[in-house]
Amino acid sequence: MLTDLIHYGIHFGGPLMVALLFYKKIWGKALGIMLLGMLIDLDHLLATPLFDPNRCSINFHPLHTYYAIAFYVLLLFPKKTRLIGLGLVIHIIADSANCLML
Repeated sequence: MLTDLIHYGIHFGGPLMVALLFYKKIWGKALGIMLLGMLIDLDHLLATPLFDPNRCSINFHPLHTYYAIAFYVLLLFPKKTRLIGLGLVIHIIADSANCLML
């Protein structure tokens, strides 16, 4: 239960904190864009079994590989893609924290 609280706290609380602290005037839009980073979890549909509570998603699912993560970090640099990159990187941080707690 604590693991889930931490994992989902980072998934939702991370983007909310970033939006409120750094994008005050457009916090709702910024939050929405960053939460779109959750869509990379669609790659979990390719796994068998679909859900395994003891599986670390980092470097297991295609959109959670180290190559994909490097691309997400690169998205942080151009201003046009920064919010997307932030959402994806926060997502990876949440999943990495979950892996550490397994």
